[in-house]
Amino acid sequence: MEADYFIGVAQQALWILALASAPILIPVLVIGVLLGMVQAATSINEQTLSFIPKIIVVGAMLALFGGSIMVLIADFTREIFERIPDLLQ
Repeated sequence: MEADYFIGVAQQALWILALASAPILIPVLVIGVLLGMVQAATSINEQTLSFIPKIIVVGAMLALFGGSIMVLIADFTREIFERIPDLLQ
């Protein structure tokens, strides 16, 4: 029974990780692909040209979704700690 519990917690942790990282990684991926196409079309190979917009997008996404990501992680952590007494019995 305990093995099933820990497998369930691991699956839930992976799902929470995917939900927390997707709002940041997907827009950065899109910006990276678009900037890569622009760089390939114009033959401009400047590293900062792709780095700075990605940092700006990460900051914007954290400003937009940071609160909901923290609530998601805090709820998961609270749920884990609430289950500890059940494991000790």
